[in-house]
Amino acid sequence: MGRSSLLSFFSLRLLFIAVVTAAVGDESSSDPLIRQVVPEEETAADPLLNVDRHFTLFKSKFGKTYATQEEHDLRKSIFKSNLRRAKRHQLLDPTAEHGVTKFSDLTPSEFRRNYLGLKNRLKFPADANKAPILPTTNLPEEFDWRDKGAVTPVKDQGSCGSCWSFSTTGALEGSHFLQTGELVSLSEQQLVDCDHECDPAEGRDSCDAGCNGGLMNNAFEYILKSGGLQKEADYPYTGEDGTCHFDKSKIAASVSNFSVISTNEDQIQANLVKYGPLAIGINAAWMQTYIGKVSCPYICAKHKMDHGVLLVGYGSAGYAPLRFKEKPYWIIKNSWGPNWGEDGYYMLCSGHNVCGMDTMVSAVVSTNT
Repeated sequence: MGRSSLLSFFSLRLLFIAVVTAAVGDESSSDPLIRQVVPEEETAADPLLNVDRHFTLFKSKFGKTYATQEEHDLRKSIFKSNLRRAKRHQLLDPTAEHGVTKFSDLTPSEFRRNYLGLKNRLKFPADANKAPILPTTNLPEEFDWRDKGAVTPVKDQGSCGSCWSFSTTGALEGSHFLQTGELVSLSEQQLVDCDHECDPAEGRDSCDAGCNGGLMNNAFEYILKSGGLQKEADYPYTGEDGTCHFDKSKIAASVSNFSVISTNEDQIQANLVKYGPLAIGINAAWMQTYIGKVSCPYICAKHKMDHGVLLVGYGSAGYAPLRFKEKPYWIIKNSWGPNWGEDGYYMLCSGHNVCGMDTMVSAVVSTNT
Protein backbone atom coordinates (compact mmCIF):
# COMPACT_ATOMS: atom_id res chain seq x y z
CA MET A 1 0.00 0.00 0.00
CA GLY A 2 1.50 3.36 -1.07
CA ARG A 3 1.90 6.35 1.22
CA SER A 4 -1.00 8.27 -0.33
CA SER A 5 -3.27 5.19 -0.21
CA LEU A 6 -2.37 4.59 3.42
CA LEU A 7 -3.14 8.19 4.33
CA SER A 8 -6.45 7.97 2.49
CA PHE A 9 -7.32 4.76 4.33
CA PHE A 10 -6.65 6.25 7.75
CA SER A 11 -8.55 9.41 6.85
CA LEU A 12 -11.57 7.34 5.83
CA ARG A 13 -11.31 5.22 8.96
CA LEU A 14 -11.21 8.32 11.20
CA LEU A 15 -14.20 9.75 9.35
CA PHE A 16 -16.09 6.47 9.80
CA ILE A 17 -15.38 6.40 13.52
CA ALA A 18 -16.43 10.03 13.93
CA VAL A 19 -19.69 9.47 12.07
CA VAL A 20 -20.60 6.30 13.94
CA THR A 21 -19.67 7.83 17.29
CA ALA A 22 -21.89 10.83 16.59
CA ALA A 23 -24.70 8.54 15.48
CA VAL A 24 -24.72 6.11 18.37
CA GLY A 25 -23.60 8.33 21.25
CA ASP A 26 -22.39 6.94 24.56
CA GLU A 27 -24.17 3.60 25.03
CA SER A 28 -23.30 3.44 28.71
CA SER A 29 -25.24 6.58 29.56
CA SER A 30 -28.77 5.24 29.14
CA ASP A 31 -30.88 2.15 28.57
CA PRO A 32 -33.55 3.06 25.98
CA LEU A 33 -34.08 1.04 22.82
CA ILE A 34 -30.80 1.29 21.01
CA ARG A 35 -30.79 2.94 17.59
CA GLN A 36 -30.33 0.74 14.56
CA VAL A 37 -27.33 1.21 12.33
CA VAL A 38 -29.10 0.03 9.17
CA PRO A 39 -31.97 1.56 7.24
CA GLU A 40 -35.43 0.43 8.38
CA GLU A 41 -36.15 -1.26 5.04
CA GLU A 42 -33.18 -3.61 5.56
CA THR A 43 -34.40 -4.74 8.96
CA ALA A 44 -37.11 -7.09 7.69
CA ALA A 45 -34.61 -8.92 5.49
CA ASP A 46 -31.97 -9.17 8.21
CA PRO A 47 -32.08 -12.60 9.88
CA LEU A 48 -30.20 -11.22 12.91
CA LEU A 49 -33.21 -9.05 13.70
CA ASN A 50 -35.80 -11.86 13.38
CA VAL A 51 -36.79 -11.38 16.99
CA ASP A 52 -39.34 -14.15 17.52
CA ARG A 53 -37.13 -16.89 16.15
CA HIS A 54 -33.99 -15.77 17.92
CA PHE A 55 -35.74 -15.15 21.23
CA THR A 56 -37.16 -18.68 21.14
CA LEU A 57 -33.71 -20.13 20.42
CA PHE A 58 -32.20 -17.93 23.15
CA LYS A 59 -34.69 -19.14 25.77
CA SER A 60 -34.08 -22.75 24.83
CA LYS A 61 -30.29 -22.53 24.75
CA PHE A 62 -29.90 -20.75 28.08
CA GLY A 63 -32.89 -22.22 29.91
CA LYS A 64 -34.63 -18.88 30.31
CA THR A 65 -38.09 -18.75 31.86
CA TYR A 66 -40.11 -15.76 33.03
CA ALA A 67 -42.68 -15.62 35.83
CA THR A 68 -45.32 -13.56 34.00
CA GLN A 69 -46.31 -12.65 30.47
CA GLU A 70 -45.46 -9.03 31.27
CA GLU A 71 -41.92 -10.04 32.25
CA HIS A 72 -41.64 -12.20 29.11
CA ASP A 73 -42.69 -9.32 26.87
CA LEU A 74 -40.31 -6.92 28.62
CA ARG A 75 -37.37 -9.30 28.19
CA LYS A 76 -38.29 -9.84 24.55
CA SER A 77 -38.23 -6.08 23.99
CA ILE A 78 -34.82 -5.80 25.68
CA PHE A 79 -33.61 -8.77 23.64
CA LYS A 80 -34.63 -6.97 20.45
CA SER A 81 -32.68 -3.90 21.56
CA ASN A 82 -29.63 -6.04 22.23
CA LEU A 83 -29.82 -7.62 18.76
CA ARG A 84 -29.52 -4.12 17.34
CA ARG A 85 -26.75 -3.36 19.79
CA ALA A 86 -24.86 -6.50 18.78
CA LYS A 87 -25.16 -5.48 15.15
CA ARG A 88 -23.69 -2.08 15.94
CA HIS A 89 -20.91 -3.68 17.98
CA GLN A 90 -20.07 -5.88 15.01
CA LEU A 91 -19.57 -2.79 12.87
CA LEU A 92 -17.35 -1.10 15.45
CA ASP A 93 -15.46 -4.25 16.44
CA PRO A 94 -15.20 -6.17 13.15
CA THR A 95 -12.40 -8.56 14.14
CA ALA A 96 -14.58 -10.10 16.89
CA GLU A 97 -17.92 -11.87 16.68
CA HIS A 98 -20.88 -10.22 18.39
CA GLY A 99 -24.41 -11.50 18.74
CA VAL A 100 -26.74 -13.32 21.13
CA THR A 101 -25.24 -14.22 24.52
CA LYS A 102 -26.74 -15.38 27.81
CA PHE A 103 -26.95 -11.69 28.77
CA SER A 104 -29.10 -10.66 25.80
CA ASP A 105 -32.25 -10.18 27.88
CA LEU A 106 -30.59 -7.66 30.21
CA THR A 107 -30.42 -3.90 29.82
CA PRO A 108 -26.89 -2.44 29.93
CA SER A 109 -27.51 -1.11 33.44
CA GLU A 110 -28.75 -4.51 34.69
CA PHE A 111 -25.72 -6.14 33.15
CA ARG A 112 -23.33 -3.68 34.79
CA ARG A 113 -25.02 -3.97 38.17
CA ASN A 114 -25.11 -7.78 38.27
CA TYR A 115 -22.08 -8.97 36.33
CA LEU A 116 -19.36 -6.36 36.70
CA GLY A 117 -18.09 -5.07 40.04
CA LEU A 118 -14.70 -3.40 39.74
CA LYS A 119 -15.34 -0.11 41.50
CA ASN A 120 -14.42 2.54 38.97
CA ARG A 121 -13.78 5.15 41.64
CA LEU A 122 -11.21 2.94 43.33
CA LYS A 123 -7.52 3.29 42.62
CA PHE A 124 -4.54 1.18 43.51
CA PRO A 125 -3.81 1.36 47.24
CA ALA A 126 -1.56 4.35 47.87
CA ASP A 127 1.14 2.16 49.39
CA ALA A 128 1.12 -0.49 46.64
CA ASN A 129 4.54 -1.81 45.69
CA LYS A 130 5.74 -1.15 42.16
CA ALA A 131 7.10 -4.15 40.29
CA PRO A 132 10.78 -3.88 39.28
CA ILE A 133 11.58 -3.48 35.60
CA LEU A 134 12.24 -6.88 34.05
CA PRO A 135 14.33 -7.76 30.96
CA THR A 136 12.19 -8.23 27.86
CA THR A 137 14.68 -9.26 25.19
CA ASN A 138 14.08 -13.03 25.34
CA LEU A 139 10.34 -13.20 25.86
CA PRO A 140 8.59 -16.06 24.04
CA GLU A 141 6.61 -15.04 20.98
CA GLU A 142 3.50 -16.73 22.40
CA PHE A 143 2.69 -17.80 25.95
CA ASP A 144 -0.29 -19.40 27.68
CA TRP A 145 -0.39 -20.48 31.33
CA ARG A 146 -3.30 -22.82 30.55
CA ASP A 147 -0.86 -25.04 28.65
CA LYS A 148 1.37 -25.25 31.73
CA GLY A 149 -1.32 -26.25 34.21
CA ALA A 150 -1.47 -22.98 36.17
CA VAL A 151 -5.10 -22.04 35.46
CA THR A 152 -8.20 -23.55 37.08
CA PRO A 153 -11.36 -24.16 35.00
CA VAL A 154 -13.52 -21.14 34.18
CA LYS A 155 -15.79 -20.22 37.08
CA ASP A 156 -19.12 -18.37 37.18
CA GLN A 157 -19.70 -15.42 39.49
CA GLY A 158 -23.46 -15.47 38.82
CA SER A 159 -25.46 -12.28 39.31
CA CYS A 160 -23.08 -10.95 41.96
CA GLY A 161 -20.63 -8.11 41.33
CA SER A 162 -17.73 -10.18 42.62
CA CYS A 163 -15.54 -10.23 39.52
CA TRP A 164 -12.70 -8.70 41.56
CA SER A 165 -12.60 -11.77 43.82
CA PHE A 166 -12.24 -14.15 40.86
CA SER A 167 -9.43 -12.04 39.42
CA THR A 168 -7.72 -12.16 42.82
CA THR A 169 -8.04 -15.91 43.32
CA GLY A 170 -6.97 -16.62 39.74
CA ALA A 171 -3.70 -14.74 40.21
CA LEU A 172 -3.01 -16.44 43.54
CA GLU A 173 -3.93 -19.87 42.17
CA GLY A 174 -1.36 -19.41 39.41
CA SER A 175 1.37 -18.16 41.75
CA HIS A 176 0.67 -20.98 44.21
CA PHE A 177 1.07 -23.45 41.34
CA LEU A 178 4.43 -21.92 40.42
CA GLN A 179 5.61 -22.21 44.02
CA THR A 180 4.30 -25.70 44.82
CA GLY A 181 3.44 -27.46 41.57
CA GLU A 182 -0.13 -27.91 42.89
CA LEU A 183 -3.14 -26.28 41.27
CA VAL A 184 -5.73 -25.52 43.92
CA SER A 185 -9.06 -23.77 43.36
CA LEU A 186 -9.32 -21.03 45.99
CA SER A 187 -12.37 -19.52 47.67
CA GLU A 188 -13.93 -16.40 46.16
CA GLN A 189 -16.71 -16.62 48.73
CA GLN A 190 -14.22 -16.04 51.55
CA LEU A 191 -13.33 -12.74 49.91
CA VAL A 192 -16.99 -11.86 49.33
CA ASP A 193 -17.90 -12.57 52.97
CA CYS A 194 -14.78 -11.57 54.88
CA ASP A 195 -12.79 -9.02 52.89
CA HIS A 196 -13.74 -5.43 53.75
CA GLU A 197 -10.27 -4.03 53.18
CA CYS A 198 -10.08 -0.33 52.35
CA ASP A 199 -7.46 1.93 50.88
CA PRO A 200 -6.84 4.42 53.72
CA ALA A 201 -5.84 7.11 51.24
CA GLU A 202 -9.21 6.91 49.49
CA GLY A 203 -11.57 6.76 52.46
CA ARG A 204 -14.77 4.87 53.20
CA ASP A 205 -15.84 4.41 49.57
CA SER A 206 -12.67 2.48 48.74
CA CYS A 207 -13.62 -0.69 50.62
CA ASP A 208 -14.19 -4.14 49.16
CA ALA A 209 -17.89 -4.87 49.45
CA GLY A 210 -18.72 -8.38 48.29
CA CYS A 211 -21.35 -8.43 45.54
CA ASN A 212 -21.25 -4.63 45.47
CA GLY A 213 -17.72 -4.56 44.09
CA GLY A 214 -14.12 -4.35 45.14
CA LEU A 215 -10.53 -4.12 44.01
CA MET A 216 -7.95 -6.86 43.55
CA ASN A 217 -5.10 -5.12 45.36
CA ASN A 218 -7.32 -4.51 48.38
CA ALA A 219 -8.07 -8.24 48.33
CA PHE A 220 -4.37 -9.13 48.22
CA GLU A 221 -3.91 -6.86 51.25
CA TYR A 222 -6.72 -8.69 53.05
CA ILE A 223 -5.11 -12.07 52.30
CA LEU A 224 -1.79 -10.82 53.66
CA LYS A 225 -3.43 -9.67 56.90
CA SER A 226 -5.73 -12.65 57.38
CA GLY A 227 -3.08 -15.25 56.62
CA GLY A 228 -4.49 -16.76 53.43
CA LEU A 229 -7.42 -18.25 51.54
CA GLN A 230 -9.20 -21.53 52.00
CA LYS A 231 -9.90 -23.94 49.18
CA GLU A 232 -13.10 -23.41 47.25
CA ALA A 233 -14.16 -26.92 48.31
CA ASP A 234 -13.91 -25.88 51.98
CA TYR A 235 -15.57 -22.49 51.53
CA PRO A 236 -17.81 -22.87 48.45
CA TYR A 237 -19.17 -20.06 46.34
CA THR A 238 -22.81 -19.01 46.80
CA GLY A 239 -22.93 -15.84 44.72
CA GLU A 240 -24.47 -13.89 47.60
CA ASP A 241 -23.14 -11.75 50.42
CA GLY A 242 -22.86 -13.87 53.54
CA THR A 243 -21.45 -14.02 57.04
CA CYS A 244 -17.73 -14.66 57.30
CA HIS A 245 -16.83 -18.12 58.56
CA PHE A 246 -13.13 -18.19 57.67
CA ASP A 247 -11.27 -21.12 59.27
CA LYS A 248 -7.61 -20.23 59.60
CA SER A 249 -6.69 -23.89 60.15
CA LYS A 250 -7.79 -24.64 56.57
CA ILE A 251 -5.66 -22.05 54.73
CA ALA A 252 -4.61 -23.44 51.34
CA ALA A 253 -2.60 -20.54 49.90
CA SER A 254 -1.05 -17.34 51.25
CA VAL A 255 0.38 -14.13 49.82
CA SER A 256 4.05 -13.25 50.21
CA ASN A 257 3.80 -9.92 48.37
CA PHE A 258 2.08 -8.21 45.47
CA SER A 259 2.97 -5.35 43.18
CA VAL A 260 1.63 -2.95 40.56
CA ILE A 261 3.02 -3.45 37.07
CA SER A 262 4.05 -0.77 34.59
CA THR A 263 1.63 0.05 31.80
CA ASN A 264 4.34 -0.88 29.29
CA GLU A 265 3.04 -3.97 27.48
CA ASP A 266 6.48 -5.58 27.24
CA GLN A 267 6.69 -5.34 31.02
CA ILE A 268 3.23 -6.85 31.35
CA GLN A 269 4.34 -9.78 29.20
CA ALA A 270 7.55 -10.19 31.19
CA ASN A 271 5.71 -10.19 34.53
CA LEU A 272 3.12 -12.60 33.17
CA VAL A 273 5.82 -15.06 32.15
CA LYS A 274 7.75 -14.71 35.43
CA TYR A 275 5.02 -14.47 38.07
CA GLY A 276 2.06 -16.30 36.53
CA PRO A 277 -1.42 -15.04 35.59
CA LEU A 278 -2.00 -11.37 36.38
CA ALA A 279 -5.00 -9.61 37.91
CA ILE A 280 -6.18 -6.82 35.62
CA GLY A 281 -9.04 -4.36 35.27
CA ILE A 282 -10.73 -3.63 31.94
CA ASN A 283 -13.60 -1.68 30.46
CA ALA A 284 -16.27 -4.31 29.70
CA ALA A 285 -18.27 -2.10 27.31
CA TRP A 286 -18.07 -4.64 24.47
CA MET A 287 -18.40 -7.84 26.45
CA GLN A 288 -22.17 -8.22 26.85
CA THR A 289 -22.54 -9.08 23.15
CA TYR A 290 -19.15 -10.79 22.66
CA ILE A 291 -19.21 -14.31 21.22
CA GLY A 292 -15.62 -14.92 20.16
CA LYS A 293 -12.47 -14.18 18.13
CA VAL A 294 -10.22 -11.19 18.90
CA SER A 295 -11.94 -8.02 20.03
CA CYS A 296 -10.30 -4.78 18.92
CA PRO A 297 -12.99 -2.07 19.04
CA TYR A 298 -12.41 1.26 17.37
CA ILE A 299 -13.63 3.06 20.49
CA CYS A 300 -13.28 1.92 24.12
CA ALA A 301 -12.59 4.26 27.04
CA LYS A 302 -9.26 3.53 28.73
CA HIS A 303 -10.06 5.07 32.11
CA LYS A 304 -13.44 3.46 32.86
CA MET A 305 -12.41 0.03 34.08
CA ASP A 306 -15.42 -1.74 35.56
CA HIS A 307 -14.51 -5.43 35.41
CA GLY A 308 -11.81 -7.52 37.08
CA VAL A 309 -10.42 -10.40 35.03
CA LEU A 310 -7.32 -12.60 34.76
CA LEU A 311 -4.60 -12.26 32.13
CA VAL A 312 -3.30 -15.77 31.39
CA GLY A 313 -1.37 -15.43 28.15
CA TYR A 314 -0.78 -13.78 24.81
CA GLY A 315 -0.62 -14.75 21.15
CA SER A 316 1.45 -13.34 18.33
CA ALA A 317 -1.06 -13.44 15.48
CA GLY A 318 -4.74 -13.82 16.20
CA TYR A 319 -6.54 -11.41 13.91
CA ALA A 320 -5.99 -9.31 10.81
CA PRO A 321 -7.75 -5.93 10.62
CA LEU A 322 -8.69 -5.31 6.99
CA ARG A 323 -5.72 -6.14 4.76
CA PHE A 324 -3.00 -5.68 7.35
CA LYS A 325 -0.91 -8.57 8.60
CA GLU A 326 -1.96 -10.67 11.58
CA LYS A 327 -1.78 -8.82 14.91
CA PRO A 328 -1.04 -9.92 18.52
CA TYR A 329 -3.61 -10.32 21.28
CA TRP A 330 -4.11 -10.99 24.99
CA ILE A 331 -5.78 -14.13 26.41
CA ILE A 332 -8.11 -13.21 29.30
CA LYS A 333 -9.95 -15.56 31.64
CA ASN A 334 -13.38 -14.26 32.61
CA SER A 335 -15.74 -15.33 35.40
CA TRP A 336 -19.06 -15.69 33.57
CA GLY A 337 -18.90 -19.45 33.06
CA PRO A 338 -17.72 -21.49 30.06
CA ASN A 339 -20.93 -20.76 28.12
CA TRP A 340 -19.81 -17.20 27.43
CA GLY A 341 -17.21 -16.01 24.90
CA GLU A 342 -14.45 -18.39 23.81
CA ASP A 343 -15.29 -21.14 26.32
CA GLY A 344 -15.24 -18.51 29.04
CA TYR A 345 -12.29 -16.51 27.67
CA TYR A 346 -12.00 -13.08 26.09
CA MET A 347 -9.45 -12.37 23.37
CA LEU A 348 -8.42 -8.71 23.22
CA CYS A 349 -5.97 -7.08 20.81
CA SER A 350 -2.70 -5.91 22.32
CA GLY A 351 -0.38 -3.00 21.71
CA HIS A 352 -2.82 -0.13 22.21
CA ASN A 353 -4.06 -0.32 25.84
CA VAL A 354 -7.44 -1.28 24.38
CA CYS A 355 -10.26 -0.86 26.92
CA GLY A 356 -7.68 0.20 29.52
CA MET A 357 -6.29 -3.30 30.02
CA ASP A 358 -2.76 -1.94 30.66
CA THR A 359 -3.92 0.53 33.28
CA MET A 360 -4.59 -1.66 36.34
CA VAL A 361 -2.32 -4.71 36.34
CA SER A 362 -1.07 -6.55 39.45
CA ALA A 363 1.19 -9.52 40.15
CA VAL A 364 1.04 -11.57 43.32
CA VAL A 365 3.61 -13.96 44.79
CA SER A 366 2.40 -16.88 46.88
CA THR A 367 4.28 -18.19 49.89
CA ASN A 368 5.81 -21.63 49.40
CA THR A 369 3.61 -23.53 51.88
